Amino acid sequence: MLPARARLRARADFTATVRQGRRGRSELVLVHLMTASGDADGPARAGFVVSRALGPAVVRNQVKRRLRSLVAARLDLLPDGSRLVVRALPPAAAASSAQLGTALDRALRPVLEGSR
Repeated sequence: MLPARARLRARADFTATVRQGRRGRSELVLVHLMTASGDADGPARAGFVVSRALGPAVVRNQVKRRLRSLVAARLDLLPDGSRLVVRALPPAAAASSAQLGTALDRALRPVLEGSR
């Protein structure tokens, strides 16, 4: 589970990260990573966007829970103070957790390499 202090909640954080962050994409997810400028004073934080295009609320919540769990396992890969927004694409509704994990890794790889 993703700890509460590692969650993005404010709309302004989501908007800034999407507009200013580096972007990576796979067939199931789109990620935006914004690294902290200057001193990184907090933990990396993540937020999720799962639209109605994925299906009914049950499906959206399942996808969101899977993504939260997958990102929690990869949180230590993110630079301190960075913000990550993960957007699930419609094919993610039919994907297994293993497929989501592979897609997340594939999307994160270029943005993490560019942030170092």
